[in-house]
Amino acid sequence: MKISEQWLREWVDPALDSAGLAEQLTMAGLEVDAISPVAGAFEGVVVGEIVSAEQHPDADKLRVCQVKAGGEELLQIVCGAPNARVGLKAPLATVDAELPGDFRIKRAKLRGVESQGMLCAEAELGLSEANEGLMELPPEAIVGQDLRETLGLDDVVIEVDLTPNRADCLGMRGVAREVGALNGIAVCEPLLEPVAATIEDTFPVSLAAPARCPRYVGRVIRGVDLSRPSPLWLQERLRRGGICSIDPVVDITNYLLLELGQPMHAFDLGVLAGGIEVRTARAGETLELLNGNTITLGDSNLVIADERRALALAGIMGGEGSGVGPETTDIFLESAFFAPEHLAGQARSFGLHTDSSHRFERGVDFTLQRPAIERATALLTAIVGGAPGPVVEAVEENALPQREPVLLRAARIERVLGVAIDDGAVERILRGLGLNVEAVDNGWRCGVPPWRFDIAIEADLLEELGRVHGYHRLPATRIRAELAMPRRPETQLSQRRVRRHLAARGYREAITYSFVDRTQQALFDPALAPVALRNPISSDMAVMRTSLIPGLVATAQRNLNRQQPRPRLFETGLRFLPGDDGSLDQRPTLAVLLGGRRQPEGWACSRDAADFYDLKGDLESLFAVTGCEGEFTFAAAERAGLHPGQTAAIHRGAALVGYLGALHPETLAALDLDRPLYVAELDLAALLDARLPAFAPVSRFPEIRRDLAVIVDREVTAAAIMADVRATAGPYFKELTLFDVYAGKGIDPKRKSLALGLTFRDQSRTLDDEEVTEAVKQVIDSLVKNHNAALRG
Repeated sequence: MKISEQWLREWVDPALDSAGLAEQLTMAGLEVDAISPVAGAFEGVVVGEIVSAEQHPDADKLRVCQVKAGGEELLQIVCGAPNARVGLKAPLATVDAELPGDFRIKRAKLRGVESQGMLCAEAELGLSEANEGLMELPPEAIVGQDLRETLGLDDVVIEVDLTPNRADCLGMRGVAREVGALNGIAVCEPLLEPVAATIEDTFPVSLAAPARCPRYVGRVIRGVDLSRPSPLWLQERLRRGGICSIDPVVDITNYLLLELGQPMHAFDLGVLAGGIEVRTARAGETLELLNGNTITLGDSNLVIADERRALALAGIMGGEGSGVGPETTDIFLESAFFAPEHLAGQARSFGLHTDSSHRFERGVDFTLQRPAIERATALLTAIVGGAPGPVVEAVEENALPQREPVLLRAARIERVLGVAIDDGAVERILRGLGLNVEAVDNGWRCGVPPWRFDIAIEADLLEELGRVHGYHRLPATRIRAELAMPRRPETQLSQRRVRRHLAARGYREAITYSFVDRTQQALFDPALAPVALRNPISSDMAVMRTSLIPGLVATAQRNLNRQQPRPRLFETGLRFLPGDDGSLDQRPTLAVLLGGRRQPEGWACSRDAADFYDLKGDLESLFAVTGCEGEFTFAAAERAGLHPGQTAAIHRGAALVGYLGALHPETLAALDLDRPLYVAELDLAALLDARLPAFAPVSRFPEIRRDLAVIVDREVTAAAIMADVRATAGPYFKELTLFDVYAGKGIDPKRKSLALGLTFRDQSRTLDDEEVTEAVKQVIDSLVKNHNAALRG
């Protein structure tokens, strides 16, 4: 936002110089990036008027001009500007004048013809970069008057870098209100009084999308004369605000943008049909914008339309076919409020960023539309004439932003800011910012003004007090608080313990984005529609993840591409699972990935590749940390993206808590991976429940071990056999080990052999062989009965 200090001081005039004013704004959160003069350093330049312009006798591109400079005699100026013509008023640098760059004007002869000065372009005076011709001054400029006085050039432009929450300061009105509050002085706003209608003509207005445009105000003005130029003061204020003068109607709408922060637009009434309708665009509808680009619209876009076509991209840019032109005599002036949440991202989707979209996306005062159109009407009729009709307004009150009062507790001020502020000063500051302040018990109830979209809670009011009171006046104090030690139940593992355990087993923690590529997500969760982002960073980060596996796989791929052949990664984070009722389940999750060799390269290490059982063993070691490893079981399963023959569901008791498996070959091909990878994903909450450790004395009596080799069908899992053994081995059974699995020569091809080691022990005595033999017999009988097992000879 560029602010003319001269214009600002017409609103509010604090007892500060330019540097002091800039420092005050910066300390209040409106960071000043630069203070620059509105013109270069020059003197001796006056308003000149060309009274004759004749061709130079010896140069085709030069003219010999006779110029009035305020004295009785005309000055002869040789000029090469293409727009030098009789009647033109332009800056004239007289002899001995000094221009920017320490350039002094002297008498000179150009191709034998004397020149007594120089007619100037804007660039030569440091006003802008324009140098294609002479700077044309308006007819009302006084010949002979010093140009600095004519244009009010003893001024500076203060450039403020506003944060997105301070859209209220994207206009002179907001900045002046801020300066007034900071200095405790009144703000002199221009009168925004209604302009009486002199004709009865109206143009109907309707809202077909009131949630996106709750208020639209319009007015017909007939008989405007666009041949009249914009007055000098208007052109200069636009220039200092960084806007070029175009024609009086456009200049006035741009002026209101700078003055009040309200974007406006004017249509050529002669090309409109039926009435104005604010509606969503139809699929495939096209619109040629004022910048010459033709865009294709969809139902996510909002347009201003008449009964035949779309006229403008709402809140962003007008259309080429309906704008005001030199032949326009009747206009329809509009002023609207567009909901920021619905307009956000619309301009960027077409590669646009305009002054209007910049303001509407952040929030415009939703009560300002009628006063703005009255102000614009007054300026238009004064500059280009015309007869205004009645103001037409379409509004959906229920769709306008609702402002709930915010309670500010007096005790919170000193506690949060560290300084006591007098009650009177609190009320003066808040009222100066436009809040409606009502004293209540222990504080104030504050009505939020319609131009502040960043005040919703008590902390926002405390921030306002702090910055207006002055951050530099807040003392540096030690924070005092009663801190309670957090509970650390021993039956709950911490995520830190999980992460440290995996790191100790050679895994590295990864932190990936919560949004992923839709196509990669579909490889692992094809049946689940992920939550799409409205404004994604890029196309490959368009949806919220329903699984952590895509992010880990992408990280592994990046490592493999950089000669890291043994990816071992894990991540703890949230999955975002949409519900049928529109809810969103944010579920804490652990994901693990393994690939490459089983051991690092070395002379004593094997070259075997890691496999399914390596990852399974690492998970089992993690389950053992909970002390409840017996509650976790694995069962063959299928899951999208994983190999159907190398996938297991992980249960804790009866609850499904995750999956483990190898990436399917088709998945590897789709992700351009050339080696196997193994992944696991578990609900973190189910993993963190642990058992309270309890001491058990070591028995003084010997243990007895018996080994069994049983033959079972290949379909029977070792887990089922081991569960049966544990259930039937009796009270003295302590430990079970599966130490061999064999299938091949000497065994039925449809069967396999499992070798089991059973350990028995008692705390109070030495077991005899009969007791152990009886226990083993019970185990064998159960296995034969339940699993068609046979002892291997």
